[in-house]
Amino acid sequence: MTILLSTLNARYTHASLGLRYLLANMGPLAQQTRIQEFVIGAKTSDLVERILAHQPRIVGFGVYIWNVEETTRLVAMLKRVAPQVTIVLGGPEVSHETGEQEIVKLADYVVTGWGDVTFPKLCGEILNGPKPLMKVHAGVQPPMAEIALPYSLYSDEDIAHRTLYVEASRGCPFKCEFCLSSLDKTAWPFPLDDFLGQMESLYARGARLFKFVDRTFNLNVKTSLRIMQFFLDKIAANPDDPVYAHFELVPDHLPEALKESIAKFPPGALQFEIGIQSFNPEVQALVSRRQDNAKAADNIRWLTEHSTTHLHVDLIAGLPGEDVASFARGFDQLVSLGAQEIQFGILKRLRGTPIIRHTEPFGMVYDPYPPYTVLATNRIDFPTMQRLVRFARYWDLVANSGRFAHSTRTLLADAPFDNFMAFSDWMFTKTDATHRIALEKLARLVQEWLQLRGMPREEAAALLASDYAGKVDHHAPPKAAPAAVAPVRQVRHLAA
Repeated sequence: MTILLSTLNARYTHASLGLRYLLANMGPLAQQTRIQEFVIGAKTSDLVERILAHQPRIVGFGVYIWNVEETTRLVAMLKRVAPQVTIVLGGPEVSHETGEQEIVKLADYVVTGWGDVTFPKLCGEILNGPKPLMKVHAGVQPPMAEIALPYSLYSDEDIAHRTLYVEASRGCPFKCEFCLSSLDKTAWPFPLDDFLGQMESLYARGARLFKFVDRTFNLNVKTSLRIMQFFLDKIAANPDDPVYAHFELVPDHLPEALKESIAKFPPGALQFEIGIQSFNPEVQALVSRRQDNAKAADNIRWLTEHSTTHLHVDLIAGLPGEDVASFARGFDQLVSLGAQEIQFGILKRLRGTPIIRHTEPFGMVYDPYPPYTVLATNRIDFPTMQRLVRFARYWDLVANSGRFAHSTRTLLADAPFDNFMAFSDWMFTKTDATHRIALEKLARLVQEWLQLRGMPREEAAALLASDYAGKVDHHAPPKAAPAAVAPVRQVRHLAA
């Protein structure tokens, strides 16, 4: 074996789509290439030993914001114990600002941007000459029809135990400055018939979890309808063996034809990730985000009232020009719309994104280490940002977990942000922690808080008892969903 493709995934259940694209496009070198994935948190020396057991001449690493620190240590050790191995880096984290990164200094070569064509070409030159003189190689973007699709490279184990990432298109036409996709000129679709043929093959092999990574799934409605009809046909043919599909939706673009298709999906079959990020028009303008807020809100409301789709809606705290009061208004509006999950994120300064132009005018202070989270702005000081970070964590534990469904509604009442912030501040004084809080302890704390807010003890206990979390003390397992509604793998994905 000559070429090893590797990365450190955030979890075992994540299968690297990028590595499989590289392998699918290796051409004559494919027989000499294999994939070996790891998970963050492993001991570096163990990873080095497992990599060198294959005796590779070239190791290509996919580098991302979540694994760059551990991959840097891995590359450093590899170059110490096996300097003869050529290290090639790729991925979004090393595609921008390469000159200032320690991992780039340690490696032999870097491919920035698209690697489908450039990485195989570079490997051929390393192995057969002439030896490349340049360290950094800008990825060449080929016509989409010339990129070999990688889905046959998902193994039977991947299909049985992991989320399968797929994409019907790459790129994004929007210019939101906090997102790397803002650097794209447009969205480029793969040939749809070829793509659906690959999905058919995956389905025939037993795949039932499909997570689309397209930034703008509903940009071309005709394409969206064909893809959704593919899944509806599978559900109709096998209603007791449902499919689960996840799409990222443009929030203010939901024409009637798409609504009709969405309404046909049964419970547990469809999830939309919807990026609102901010409801403040001035903030949206600052970060070049085009969004019709009224349409977006109407569409979310329609989805919650007229479909069984599970909604995961994103808000970002710490955007330039947004203070806590503005963020709170947006948060309260989302709560009122009824989405099942609100992902409360803190702004990150991804390498290469245009958000950096606001650093001085808005006093943006970022953590110098991954994931480069904003620490303060001229509208939100550091202590307040820390409170927001804790709010986000407790929100995941209590509201997004689904374990406190009834209690959360009571806890939020008529002022969701303010009430949950008060709960969050109190939680931190009681626990001095945002992680490793046992569910039993969390349930007791929620009940105690409700009592502190004036609810009689018996009423608070009864409310908790109506939630899954309140049944833990009685060792009652969670009520299983009917197989036709949400199979085990779908439930696991929703909880991930």
